[in-house]
Amino acid sequence: MRSIWLSGTAVAALSLASINGAAWAQQAESQDARATVEDARAFLSDAEAELAEMSEYAGRVFWVQNTNITYDTNWLASRVGSESTQLAVRLATEAARFDGAELPDDLQRKIDILRAGITIPSPNDSEVADELAEITTRLDSTYATGTYEIDGETLDLGELSNIIETSRDPEALREAWEGWRTISTPMAADYARMVEIANQGARDLGFENLAEMWLSNYDMPADEMEAEVARLWGQVEPLYEELHCYVRAELNEEYGDEVQPANGPIRADLLGNMWSQSWANIYPIVAPEGDADPGYDLTQILQEREYDAQRMVETGENFFSSLGFEELPETFWERSMIVQPDDRDVVCHASAWNVDNVDDIRIKMCTEINAEDFRTVHHELGHNYYQRAYNGQDFLFRNGAHDGFHEAIGDFIALSITPEYLQQLELIEQVPSADADLGLLLDTALDKIAFLPFALTVDQWRWSVLRGDITPDGYNQGWWDLRTANQGIVPPGPRPDDAFDPGAKYHIPGNTPYLRYFLSYILQFQFHEAACEMIGWEGPLHRCSVYGNEEVGERFNAMMEMGQSQPWPEALEAFAGTREMDGSAIISYFEPLMSYLDEQNQGRECGW
Repeated sequence: MRSIWLSGTAVAALSLASINGAAWAQQAESQDARATVEDARAFLSDAEAELAEMSEYAGRVFWVQNTNITYDTNWLASRVGSESTQLAVRLATEAARFDGAELPDDLQRKIDILRAGITIPSPNDSEVADELAEITTRLDSTYATGTYEIDGETLDLGELSNIIETSRDPEALREAWEGWRTISTPMAADYARMVEIANQGARDLGFENLAEMWLSNYDMPADEMEAEVARLWGQVEPLYEELHCYVRAELNEEYGDEVQPANGPIRADLLGNMWSQSWANIYPIVAPEGDADPGYDLTQILQEREYDAQRMVETGENFFSSLGFEELPETFWERSMIVQPDDRDVVCHASAWNVDNVDDIRIKMCTEINAEDFRTVHHELGHNYYQRAYNGQDFLFRNGAHDGFHEAIGDFIALSITPEYLQQLELIEQVPSADADLGLLLDTALDKIAFLPFALTVDQWRWSVLRGDITPDGYNQGWWDLRTANQGIVPPGPRPDDAFDPGAKYHIPGNTPYLRYFLSYILQFQFHEAACEMIGWEGPLHRCSVYGNEEVGERFNAMMEMGQSQPWPEALEAFAGTREMDGSAIISYFEPLMSYLDEQNQGRECGW
């Protein structure tokens, strides 16, 4: 997550997009004379100065609102969101006069970014922009302050999630799962209105709808990008299908036919995560028999060693330092929020910020001492190191090569959290033998592979909503149709007629495009495979750690320093030596597990 200059209440990423040339040409024809290169350079210089000033102002307002949610901070966030959107729309409209001009590549790239860098665009109307900002702020706040009462106790998302993660009582799981989804029911009307406004804003900028605008942010036409996503999913889908079949059988053995049938979809609340996007918390239920146990429990170790939030973050920083990166600035420690305050409402969803787009980097998370947040710390710091690497670029290029790159950086580092690495940190005394690899791989797959179809579903649903294929009266049914088709899961019981279950996931009311996460999971394994080849690793890919290798750090930093100044294939090639995203590294990483799952699933009726 980066500091914002374009969106209403969430941090928005800037991306290059292909533009509907006819719409821009029509606007350009109204100009009295063709714009010159000098005109474009002067316009962009002024635009970047305006955007930089607004970005820092908005970043500080949103930081205050995210870390202290009150009526007044919501009002301020709504106000600055409206101002940011109006600025972005004005500059995008003004950029139209350069359509058809023969500009140098760097100037043309900046013009394209200006035109399509708005996550939730508003029509060029101040009243509508204000309405959009009020809606997005209200959606964000509704999510952040959501609670549900169980047995007279008011529980927030963290507490309800703890039930989902630890309980094995089907009724308790169902109550917590359904309870959290009561908070999103009031969002539906606001969400529908926001879609209307944003789609009109996208049309005013030359797109058919906002779905096309989002999908155009990848240096290729929107339809080609959608096809590329389908190709990548096709590479890894067989592994997911084997994992689903195996997990369903283990859950059936744990709960019985009445709770989880042996065939068909899996009941969503049984998978150990509020959104069924990671299944790692049910590892004890599905762990392989025999000697496949990893031999350690990282959560237990961290707690026994009395790790606190500060030490968790310091450990993540140490990994990046071992690759040759400079230490985090003192301001990071002074200004970050790494523990949930007791005295106010905050947005606990973890995020990384560069408030001034130079060196005021920070993270915001309600850190818990467990293995999941140990990985999350590495992920969020990856954003910060990326932000710092490209801060010497021109303002419009201070972003990831595409949004999937930003999400992949820290997760690539986290793949090096191997037993060997934990031994180097003196968290474990002995590295388990290779016999334990199956357990480690299954544990990782429950987190990584289970996530892929969820990530795909979130934006497939939004694309359908934005295109009008799913209408407001079918929001919830369309959501579950896709979740069942892609993930093979179903809710624990019938959903109310007014349910708006998509809104129970932060990124829907927070308006964060989700394709970035799907792409990041492809890229992180691709980065990992390339880095392990750099260091001459000859063992299994899942046993490789690049901790302490400054050659990897140097090449990685060279890619990150490019920011968004070049098309993403250029950045990928700089580190991985290829210009194409590729899911085959995932299959290579999990090859031993794939063989095991195939054996275990013999005789079972897989699929749903």
